[in-house]
Amino acid sequence: MFIIINNFAIVYYINIKKNYMVKLDKIYTRGGDKGKTSLGNGERVDKNSIRVEAFGTVDESNSVLGIAIINLKSPFKEMVFRIQNDLFDLGADLCVPENKKLDYEPLRITQFQVDRLEKEIDTMNSRLNTLKSFILPGGTLESSYLHLARTTTRKAERLMVELSQKENINPISIKYINRLSDHLFVLARLVNKDNNQPDILWVPGKSRK
Repeated sequence: MFIIINNFAIVYYINIKKNYMVKLDKIYTRGGDKGKTSLGNGERVDKNSIRVEAFGTVDESNSVLGIAIINLKSPFKEMVFRIQNDLFDLGADLCVPENKKLDYEPLRITQFQVDRLEKEIDTMNSRLNTLKSFILPGGTLESSYLHLARTTTRKAERLMVELSQKENINPISIKYINRLSDHLFVLARLVNKDNNQPDILWVPGKSRK
């Protein structure tokens, strides 16, 4: 199966029963030079199709997390690394349209992955004070990048919802991306707290004359 994300051609051999790993033997294919790309089932679509926009934005979120993770400490580093792996699962899920006639079992996001995010959210949130206002993105560099990943994740979610209104997609994938933005919000707060950086609270109308 082929997934084209931006300029990268990634060959996926996804078969849950045989557990094939990814094989990358060629980075460019020239197949997208005319503005088309291949989905995981071989179907050719425009590169600006809503499905490609959706999994491309998931990849964008993952790239931001690749910066955020650089200086994170344990256990947050391991936490974000698991999320990055999940986001590749999500991209693989979105690149293969729902079709009962497929002759293989495509990789799909599962409820277990959603449940893990919820447990981590609850654990992290137990260490934080209750918010009395919205917070402004910022604080430490790591927290700022986590907020950027959060907002990019929200963009991916909006695209996935739009896609779901036109085609059938794995409903658990939307649950996952929705929970992930909450997770990154809480994680950004906790990273600030552990670095003695208080929440930067929004003060409504503070700069008005």
